[in-house]
Amino acid sequence: MVSRAGAATRGSRAVVVCAVLGGAVAGCAGAGSASESSGEAAVADARSAASEVFEGGFPAGAIPDYQLGGAYEPEADVGVVVRDRTAEPAPGVYSICYVNAFQTQPGGLDAWPEQLLLQLDGATLFDPDWPDEALLDTSSTEKREAIAAVVVPWIDGCAEAGFDAVEFDNLDSYTRSHGALSLEDNVALSELLVDGAHAAGLAAGQKNAAEDTVTLGRGAGFDFAIAEECAAYEECESYTAVYGEAVIDIEYSDQLPKPFTEMCSDENTPASVVLRDRDLLTPSDEGYVRQSCSR
Repeated sequence: MVSRAGAATRGSRAVVVCAVLGGAVAGCAGAGSASESSGEAAVADARSAASEVFEGGFPAGAIPDYQLGGAYEPEADVGVVVRDRTAEPAPGVYSICYVNAFQTQPGGLDAWPEQLLLQLDGATLFDPDWPDEALLDTSSTEKREAIAAVVVPWIDGCAEAGFDAVEFDNLDSYTRSHGALSLEDNVALSELLVDGAHAAGLAAGQKNAAEDTVTLGRGAGFDFAIAEECAAYEECESYTAVYGEAVIDIEYSDQLPKPFTEMCSDENTPASVVLRDRDLLTPSDEGYVRQSCSR
Protein backbone atom coordinates (compact mmCIF):
# COMPACT_ATOMS: atom_id res chain seq x y z
CA MET A 1 0.00 0.00 0.00
CA VAL A 2 1.50 3.32 -1.03
CA SER A 3 0.56 6.86 -0.24
CA ARG A 4 -2.63 8.27 -1.74
CA ALA A 5 -1.65 11.91 -1.16
CA GLY A 6 -1.08 14.16 -4.14
CA ALA A 7 -1.83 17.52 -5.62
CA ALA A 8 -4.60 16.10 -7.78
CA THR A 9 -6.59 14.92 -4.79
CA ARG A 10 -5.66 17.44 -2.15
CA GLY A 11 -6.14 20.91 -3.59
CA SER A 12 -6.21 23.99 -1.39
CA ARG A 13 -7.73 23.25 2.02
CA ALA A 14 -6.99 26.46 3.94
CA VAL A 15 -10.33 28.17 3.24
CA VAL A 16 -12.32 25.02 4.01
CA VAL A 17 -10.49 24.37 7.27
CA CYS A 18 -11.07 27.93 8.43
CA ALA A 19 -14.76 27.66 7.60
CA VAL A 20 -15.13 24.39 9.51
CA LEU A 21 -13.28 25.64 12.56
CA GLY A 22 -14.94 29.04 12.48
CA GLY A 23 -11.63 30.83 12.91
CA ALA A 24 -10.58 28.80 15.95
CA VAL A 25 -7.35 27.82 14.24
CA ALA A 26 -4.65 30.46 14.24
CA GLY A 27 -4.15 32.07 10.86
CA CYS A 28 -7.82 32.01 9.80
CA ALA A 29 -8.34 35.69 9.25
CA GLY A 30 -11.63 37.53 9.00
CA ALA A 31 -13.83 35.31 11.17
CA GLY A 32 -16.28 37.15 13.40
CA SER A 33 -16.31 36.80 17.17
CA ALA A 34 -19.46 34.66 17.11
CA SER A 35 -17.87 32.25 14.62
CA GLU A 36 -14.69 32.17 16.65
CA SER A 37 -16.64 31.34 19.79
CA SER A 38 -18.60 28.54 18.15
CA GLY A 39 -15.45 27.21 16.47
CA GLU A 40 -13.56 27.15 19.77
CA ALA A 41 -16.47 25.34 21.41
CA ALA A 42 -16.49 22.75 18.62
CA VAL A 43 -12.75 22.17 19.00
CA ALA A 44 -13.13 21.83 22.78
CA ASP A 45 -15.93 19.32 22.31
CA ALA A 46 -13.82 17.33 19.86
CA ARG A 47 -10.87 17.31 22.24
CA SER A 48 -13.04 16.04 25.09
CA ALA A 49 -14.24 13.17 22.90
CA ALA A 50 -10.78 11.55 22.90
CA SER A 51 -10.85 8.18 24.59
CA GLU A 52 -8.89 7.33 27.75
CA VAL A 53 -7.69 4.26 25.84
CA PHE A 54 -5.29 6.60 24.08
CA GLU A 55 -4.08 8.63 27.04
CA GLY A 56 -0.64 7.68 28.27
CA GLY A 57 -0.02 5.27 25.39
CA PHE A 58 1.15 7.27 22.41
CA PRO A 59 4.67 8.67 22.82
CA ALA A 60 3.98 12.30 21.94
CA GLY A 61 6.71 13.79 19.79
CA ALA A 62 8.25 10.43 18.94
CA ILE A 63 9.84 10.12 15.50
CA PRO A 64 7.58 8.10 13.19
CA ASP A 65 8.18 5.86 10.21
CA TYR A 66 5.53 5.04 7.63
CA GLN A 67 6.12 1.55 6.25
CA LEU A 68 3.07 0.78 4.11
CA GLY A 69 5.25 -0.09 1.12
CA GLY A 70 6.98 -2.90 3.03
CA ALA A 71 8.12 -3.70 6.54
CA TYR A 72 11.74 -3.24 7.57
CA GLU A 73 13.67 -2.77 10.80
CA PRO A 74 13.15 0.79 12.08
CA GLU A 75 16.10 3.10 12.63
CA ALA A 76 17.22 3.50 16.23
CA ASP A 77 15.63 6.96 16.54
CA VAL A 78 12.14 5.77 15.56
CA GLY A 79 9.45 5.50 18.25
CA VAL A 80 6.27 4.99 16.16
CA VAL A 81 5.83 2.74 13.13
CA VAL A 82 2.80 2.36 10.86
CA ARG A 83 2.44 -0.89 8.92
CA ASP A 84 -0.32 -2.54 6.93
CA ARG A 85 -2.65 -4.84 8.84
CA THR A 86 -1.23 -7.80 6.89
CA ALA A 87 2.25 -7.15 8.34
CA GLU A 88 3.61 -7.88 11.79
CA PRO A 89 3.95 -4.90 14.15
CA ALA A 90 7.41 -3.45 14.56
CA PRO A 91 8.95 -4.71 17.82
CA GLY A 92 9.95 -2.32 20.57
CA VAL A 93 8.05 0.71 19.28
CA TYR A 94 4.49 2.05 19.34
CA SER A 95 2.89 0.22 16.41
CA ILE A 96 -0.06 1.45 14.35
CA CYS A 97 -2.05 -0.83 12.08
CA TYR A 98 -3.24 0.54 8.71
CA VAL A 99 -6.79 -0.36 7.65
CA ASN A 100 -8.46 0.82 4.44
CA ALA A 101 -11.97 0.98 5.89
CA PHE A 102 -13.99 2.99 3.37
CA GLN A 103 -12.70 1.61 0.07
CA THR A 104 -11.52 -1.78 -1.13
CA GLN A 105 -7.84 -2.59 -1.16
CA PRO A 106 -6.11 -3.06 -4.53
CA GLY A 107 -6.79 -6.63 -5.58
CA GLY A 108 -9.34 -7.05 -2.79
CA LEU A 109 -12.56 -6.35 -4.65
CA ASP A 110 -13.74 -9.97 -4.53
CA ALA A 111 -13.60 -9.93 -0.73
CA TRP A 112 -16.62 -7.62 -0.61
CA PRO A 113 -20.26 -8.44 -1.40
CA GLU A 114 -21.46 -6.44 -4.39
CA GLN A 115 -24.28 -4.89 -2.34
CA LEU A 116 -21.67 -3.15 -0.15
CA LEU A 117 -19.93 -1.53 -3.14
CA LEU A 118 -21.26 1.89 -4.08
CA GLN A 119 -23.13 1.84 -7.38
CA LEU A 120 -23.52 4.74 -9.80
CA ASP A 121 -25.61 4.37 -12.97
CA GLY A 122 -25.57 0.60 -12.51
CA ALA A 123 -21.78 0.31 -12.17
CA THR A 124 -19.43 0.06 -9.20
CA LEU A 125 -17.87 3.45 -8.42
CA PHE A 126 -14.09 3.52 -8.18
CA ASP A 127 -11.77 6.14 -6.76
CA PRO A 128 -10.70 8.26 -9.78
CA ASP A 129 -7.14 8.54 -8.48
CA TRP A 130 -6.96 4.91 -7.30
CA PRO A 131 -8.94 3.05 -9.97
CA ASP A 132 -8.40 -0.35 -8.34
CA GLU A 133 -10.18 0.82 -5.17
CA ALA A 134 -13.98 0.74 -5.12
CA LEU A 135 -15.93 2.94 -2.71
CA LEU A 136 -17.91 1.16 -0.01
CA ASP A 137 -21.56 2.10 0.36
CA THR A 138 -21.96 3.78 3.75
CA SER A 139 -25.37 5.27 2.95
CA SER A 140 -27.57 3.25 5.32
CA THR A 141 -27.42 1.83 8.84
CA GLU A 142 -27.77 -1.69 7.47
CA LYS A 143 -24.87 -1.29 5.06
CA ARG A 144 -22.66 0.43 7.63
CA GLU A 145 -23.23 -2.43 10.06
CA ALA A 146 -22.40 -4.93 7.33
CA ILE A 147 -19.17 -3.07 6.51
CA ALA A 148 -18.26 -2.98 10.20
CA ALA A 149 -18.89 -6.74 10.38
CA VAL A 150 -16.06 -7.14 7.86
CA VAL A 151 -13.67 -4.50 9.22
CA VAL A 152 -13.99 -5.09 12.97
CA PRO A 153 -12.46 -8.58 12.68
CA TRP A 154 -9.52 -6.93 10.91
CA ILE A 155 -9.22 -4.58 13.88
CA ASP A 156 -9.31 -7.53 16.25
CA GLY A 157 -6.56 -9.11 14.15
CA CYS A 158 -4.44 -5.99 14.60
CA ALA A 159 -4.87 -6.26 18.36
CA GLU A 160 -4.09 -9.96 18.40
CA ALA A 161 -0.95 -9.34 16.34
CA GLY A 162 0.29 -6.88 18.96
CA PHE A 163 -0.42 -3.49 17.43
CA ASP A 164 -1.13 -0.60 19.80
CA ALA A 165 -3.43 1.42 17.54
CA VAL A 166 -5.21 1.42 14.21
CA GLU A 167 -5.57 4.13 11.55
CA PHE A 168 -8.58 4.22 9.23
CA ASP A 169 -8.05 5.45 5.70
CA ASN A 170 -10.38 7.05 3.15
CA LEU A 171 -12.66 8.76 5.64
CA ASP A 172 -13.33 11.32 2.91
CA SER A 173 -14.65 8.78 0.38
CA TYR A 174 -17.95 10.66 0.38
CA THR A 175 -16.25 13.51 -1.50
CA ARG A 176 -15.71 11.11 -4.43
CA SER A 177 -19.24 9.66 -4.38
CA HIS A 178 -20.96 12.20 -6.67
CA GLY A 179 -23.33 13.03 -3.84
CA ALA A 180 -24.39 9.45 -3.10
CA LEU A 181 -22.68 9.52 0.31
CA SER A 182 -22.43 12.19 2.99
CA LEU A 183 -20.00 13.15 5.72
CA GLU A 184 -22.66 12.05 8.22
CA ASP A 185 -22.71 8.58 6.63
CA ASN A 186 -18.95 8.21 7.02
CA VAL A 187 -18.93 9.60 10.56
CA ALA A 188 -21.57 7.03 11.51
CA LEU A 189 -19.40 4.20 10.16
CA SER A 190 -16.34 5.75 11.81
CA GLU A 191 -18.11 5.61 15.16
CA LEU A 192 -18.71 1.86 14.74
CA LEU A 193 -15.06 1.30 13.84
CA VAL A 194 -13.71 3.47 16.66
CA ASP A 195 -15.91 1.56 19.10
CA GLY A 196 -14.49 -1.66 17.68
CA ALA A 197 -10.93 -0.43 18.12
CA HIS A 198 -11.53 0.68 21.69
CA ALA A 199 -13.22 -2.64 22.50
CA ALA A 200 -10.06 -4.36 21.26
CA GLY A 201 -7.89 -2.10 23.44
CA LEU A 202 -6.53 -0.07 20.52
CA ALA A 203 -6.38 3.66 20.00
CA ALA A 204 -8.15 4.82 16.84
CA GLY A 205 -6.62 7.24 14.36
CA GLN A 206 -8.11 9.60 11.80
CA LYS A 207 -6.25 9.45 8.47
CA ASN A 208 -6.23 12.74 6.55
CA ALA A 209 -9.60 14.51 5.98
CA ALA A 210 -8.29 17.77 7.46
CA GLU A 211 -11.48 19.71 6.75
CA ASP A 212 -13.54 17.17 8.74
CA THR A 213 -11.31 16.93 11.79
CA VAL A 214 -13.64 18.64 14.27
CA THR A 215 -16.62 16.56 13.12
CA LEU A 216 -14.65 13.32 13.21
CA GLY A 217 -12.97 14.03 16.53
CA ARG A 218 -16.25 14.99 18.16
CA GLY A 219 -18.67 12.69 16.34
CA ALA A 220 -16.65 9.51 15.98
CA GLY A 221 -14.31 9.84 18.96
CA PHE A 222 -10.95 9.42 17.22
CA ASP A 223 -7.91 9.59 19.49
CA PHE A 224 -5.16 10.83 17.18
CA ALA A 225 -4.53 11.78 13.57
CA ILE A 226 -2.15 10.77 10.81
CA ALA A 227 -1.81 13.48 8.19
CA GLU A 228 -0.08 13.30 4.86
CA GLU A 229 1.62 16.54 3.81
CA CYS A 230 -0.12 18.80 6.30
CA ALA A 231 2.97 21.00 6.47
CA ALA A 232 3.21 21.24 2.69
CA TYR A 233 -0.47 22.22 2.49
CA GLU A 234 -0.37 24.40 5.63
CA GLU A 235 -3.20 22.49 7.32
CA CYS A 236 -1.45 20.92 10.33
CA GLU A 237 -3.25 23.23 12.73
CA SER A 238 -6.59 21.74 11.75
CA TYR A 239 -5.34 18.49 13.30
CA THR A 240 -3.38 19.84 16.27
CA ALA A 241 -6.30 22.09 17.29
CA VAL A 242 -8.24 18.90 18.05
CA TYR A 243 -5.59 16.28 18.84
CA GLY A 244 -2.82 18.40 20.35
CA GLU A 245 0.50 16.54 20.19
CA ALA A 246 -1.21 13.34 19.08
CA VAL A 247 -0.62 14.06 15.38
CA ILE A 248 1.77 12.29 13.02
CA ASP A 249 2.74 14.08 9.82
CA ILE A 250 4.11 12.30 6.76
CA GLU A 251 5.76 14.62 4.24
CA TYR A 252 6.86 13.41 0.79
CA SER A 253 10.18 14.16 -0.87
CA ASP A 254 8.78 14.74 -4.37
CA GLN A 255 6.57 17.67 -3.38
CA LEU A 256 8.19 20.01 -0.89
CA PRO A 257 7.34 23.72 -1.11
CA LYS A 258 10.39 24.44 1.03
CA PRO A 259 13.31 22.45 2.44
CA PHE A 260 12.35 19.80 4.98
CA THR A 261 14.66 21.40 7.53
CA GLU A 262 12.55 24.56 7.34
CA MET A 263 9.40 22.50 7.90
CA CYS A 264 11.06 20.99 10.96
CA SER A 265 11.69 24.43 12.42
CA ASP A 266 8.14 25.63 11.72
CA GLU A 267 6.21 25.73 15.00
CA ASN A 268 3.05 24.58 13.19
CA THR A 269 4.63 21.31 12.04
CA PRO A 270 3.79 18.48 14.47
CA ALA A 271 6.68 17.18 16.53
CA SER A 272 6.08 13.70 15.11
CA VAL A 273 7.04 14.18 11.48
CA VAL A 274 8.97 12.17 8.92
CA LEU A 275 10.00 12.72 5.31
CA ARG A 276 9.38 9.70 3.07
CA ASP A 277 9.46 8.85 -0.61
CA ARG A 278 5.92 8.78 -2.00
CA ASP A 279 6.09 5.07 -2.90
CA LEU A 280 7.10 4.24 0.69
CA LEU A 281 9.94 2.04 -0.46
CA THR A 282 12.14 -0.09 1.77
CA PRO A 283 15.82 0.75 2.41
CA SER A 284 16.94 -1.85 -0.13
CA ASP A 285 14.99 -0.14 -2.92
CA GLU A 286 16.39 2.56 -5.17
CA GLY A 287 14.68 5.83 -4.39
CA TYR A 288 14.11 5.11 -0.70
CA VAL A 289 13.92 8.28 1.40
CA ARG A 290 13.49 8.65 5.15
CA GLN A 291 14.55 11.73 7.05
CA SER A 292 13.52 12.94 10.47
CA CYS A 293 13.84 16.24 12.26
CA SER A 294 16.55 16.76 14.85
CA ARG A 295 14.73 18.65 17.58
